[in-house]
Amino acid sequence: MSTQRVVITGLGAISALGVGASRNFDQALQGQSGIHLLELPGQHQRARIPAAQIRFPLPDLIRAAEHALFDRHALLGWSAATEALEQAGIQAGDERSGVFWGSGMGGATTVEAGYVDLFVEGKSRVRPMSVVAGMNNAAASQIALRSQFKGTVSNYSNACVSSAQAIGEAYRHIHHGYADRVLAGGSEALLSYGVVSAWDALRVLAGADSGNVARSCRPFSANRNGLVLGEASAAVVLESLESAQQRGATILAELVGYGASNDATHITKPDADGQRRAMMMALRHAGLDVSQIGYINAHGAGTAAGDLTETQSIRQTFGAAADKLMVSSTKAVHGHTLGAAGALEFVMTVQALASGSVPPTAFLDQSDAECDLDYVPLQARHGQAMQAAMSNSFAFGGSNVSLIVQRY
Repeated sequence: MSTQRVVITGLGAISALGVGASRNFDQALQGQSGIHLLELPGQHQRARIPAAQIRFPLPDLIRAAEHALFDRHALLGWSAATEALEQAGIQAGDERSGVFWGSGMGGATTVEAGYVDLFVEGKSRVRPMSVVAGMNNAAASQIALRSQFKGTVSNYSNACVSSAQAIGEAYRHIHHGYADRVLAGGSEALLSYGVVSAWDALRVLAGADSGNVARSCRPFSANRNGLVLGEASAAVVLESLESAQQRGATILAELVGYGASNDATHITKPDADGQRRAMMMALRHAGLDVSQIGYINAHGAGTAAGDLTETQSIRQTFGAAADKLMVSSTKAVHGHTLGAAGALEFVMTVQALASGSVPPTAFLDQSDAECDLDYVPLQARHGQAMQAAMSNSFAFGGSNVSLIVQRY
């Protein structure tokens, strides 16, 4: 079976920055933050914790009678998927169409609500659709059902690389001829009292900036102090070049490289060599030299250890070419959206490559001397002629994913 080139024909996104991939990218280019103090429903709150929370009504895409079937992460997922399908010009799929989706914790808020009903409210029952709303493959299944994508549906739950891995494995699925197109991406909505409390207990969350809460996430800064949780979803339509050409679809970019590795060293502490192996695998698969990568959308979560390790792994991978790279973290404005992060940042990487505009690392006005790459501080750069770009995602558990896109 001959291998297929894989192209991107649709993008979709929703996050605290707004609805739509273009809106999200424009806000990132301007360094406009979607981070505020977390406001949870009910009486239980986590005081002074910043979060990239979606505070606007979600697009009205589901009939009211069906809402009981949907956890919030699945609603976000269908929003992003709908936009990507519309841009790609796909009305409905077939048996050669698949869905590859990622979510770190799936329907965590539905599961937590059930525990509250049972153990706090003293009820003897939970809501009838708790299982189908809370299962980790809920978003993937709903997307496949509503888009009539009747091929393989695969759900990836691999912490912060979940949606990046979904995109990479979807790429392989098409590349080796198992499908003509795959709707790939991920969604996460876990800003609940219990989940946020668990993250707070890990002591990795950033404190609220005393002057401006919107500045609380500061990747690669000397005064960074942790990550900011966010909720989001993003989706891409991947398809074989042959399929896209037959449909007369507009091709946004070509996905050419995917690398995945595991540190196998520590459950939370990142390892530069593991990250290097993922980047090198992606470069080898793409057939590109390090000098051909113009931009990296970094994992850059804003933790002391993570940002330094990523700096080191990029230098180990790119050598002397690292000094010519533009590297930025958009998490400064949309937060760390965990299982959705890889897809959201991949969408922005495609947009950066296509437009020649590179989003900045917002709020990077006090650089860490040990984070010594060109992190595109404070302001976007426009008119950048790039052949290819990389998106990195790294996760608890030691998993690493790198994706490479190039101009078509």
